[in-house]
Amino acid sequence: MQNRSLAQFLIASLIIAFAFYIVFFGLNIGTASIPSVKDVIRYGLDLKGGVYIVYEAAKENPTKREMESAVQLIRTRLDMRNFYDATATLQGSKRIRVEIPGVKDPDEAIQYIGRTALIEFKGPQGDLIVSGRDVVDAYAQQTAAGYVVALKFNKEGTKKFAEGTRKYLGQNIGIYLDGKLISNPTVEEEITNGEAIIRGMKDLEEAKTLAQQIKAGALPFALNVVESRAIGPSLGNEALRTTLKAGIIGLLLVFLFMIIFYRLPGLIADIALVAYVVILVAIVGYAKITLTLPGIAGIILSAGMAVDANILIFARMKEELRAGKTLKAAMDAGFRRALNAVIDSNITTIIAGLVLLFLGTGPIKGFAWTLTIGIVVSFFTAITVTRFLLVSIINTGFFKDMRWYGGKKTREVRA
Repeated sequence: MQNRSLAQFLIASLIIAFAFYIVFFGLNIGTASIPSVKDVIRYGLDLKGGVYIVYEAAKENPTKREMESAVQLIRTRLDMRNFYDATATLQGSKRIRVEIPGVKDPDEAIQYIGRTALIEFKGPQGDLIVSGRDVVDAYAQQTAAGYVVALKFNKEGTKKFAEGTRKYLGQNIGIYLDGKLISNPTVEEEITNGEAIIRGMKDLEEAKTLAQQIKAGALPFALNVVESRAIGPSLGNEALRTTLKAGIIGLLLVFLFMIIFYRLPGLIADIALVAYVVILVAIVGYAKITLTLPGIAGIILSAGMAVDANILIFARMKEELRAGKTLKAAMDAGFRRALNAVIDSNITTIIAGLVLLFLGTGPIKGFAWTLTIGIVVSFFTAITVTRFLLVSIINTGFFKDMRWYGGKKTREVRA
C-alpha cells in the first residue's frame, strides 16, 4: 500500500513536469511534433504592436442589428485578409473598435476595411440579379425545416429577384460579398412577393452569420473613422517582459509562502499550482485565445484564487489535526467543510468575469477570458489535483509528524 501510494504520487508529479516541458518547450518525436505554446499563442495589440481603428456610424440612432451587421462585415474583411488575430467589437451604441496586431500602417487598414461592402446575387453564369442595396432586411430564424435566413427586398429588388428566380428555377443563385462566394442556394420556386428563404444552415450561428453578412452589404449608413493609431511593438515587448517577470516573482513568492506556513500540504499545493499554470497556458495558447497584458493579469489573479482555496482547506485541516483527528479524517473534513466557501468565492468571481466578457470591449475582454477560464481551472486543480496528491502522500505513511502539517511541536498523528 505504501509503495503503491508513493508510486502514484511520483507518477502524477512526473506527468505534471512532462506536461510543463511540452507546453513551454514543445516536443519532437520523429515526424510527430507538438509546438510550444510560445510558437502558437496569439498576442494582442498591446503586446505585438499594430493598429487600432474606431469607427462611428453616420446615423443618429442605428439599431443593434445594424451595428452587429457592420461588425460582421469588418470581421469578414479581416478574415479575408488572413488577419485572424484581429478583433472587431462594439463600443457603445454606435461605435466599433478594430484592433489589428502586426499591421504598421493604419491608413492601409482603413482603406481596405472602411470601404462600402458589396453584396451581389448572381446567376450560374455570373450575371447580376440583385445587389445589397435591393435588400431591405435579412435575419436568421428557426423553422420546421431547420435553420434558415429570411430575406426581404425593396420594390425594385422584388421585381429583379422574381425575374432571376424564374430564369434560374432549379439552379443556383450565388451570394457574393466583395466578390467572394458566401452562399450558393438552389432556387426551388419562383419568388414574386419579395421575400425569400435560404435553407441548409447547420445551426443558428451559421444562419446569423450569413444574415449579418447580407445585411452588411445593405447598411443604410456609412462608417466614419473617428480615431486611428499605430502602436509600436517595442512598448509591447518591454511590457510583456516586465509583466512576465513580475508574474514569475509573484508565483515564486506564493510557492515560498505555502511551504513556510503549510509545510507538506503547501508543497502539494505548489505542485498543483504548476499543473494549473500548464493547463491554463495550454488552453490560452492552443485554443488561439488572444493574450493581452490584462489577460496576463487575469492568469495571475486566478492563480491567487487557486492558492486561496488551498489555504482555506489546509487551515481547516490543521484545526482538525489539533482536535486529535487522524490524517485522513482531518483531510476529508478540511476539503468538505471548506468546499462551500471555495465554491461561493469562485462562482462570484466567474459571474464578474462573464459580465466583463459580454459587456466589456478590447483588452477588458482579454482579462475576462483568462480570469474566467483560470477560475474554472484553478478550482479543478485546487480540489482534484491537490486532493489526489495529498491522499497519495499521506498513504505512504512516511509523514506522521505534526510539524509536516504546520504544527509547532513534534507529535505523531495517526494516518
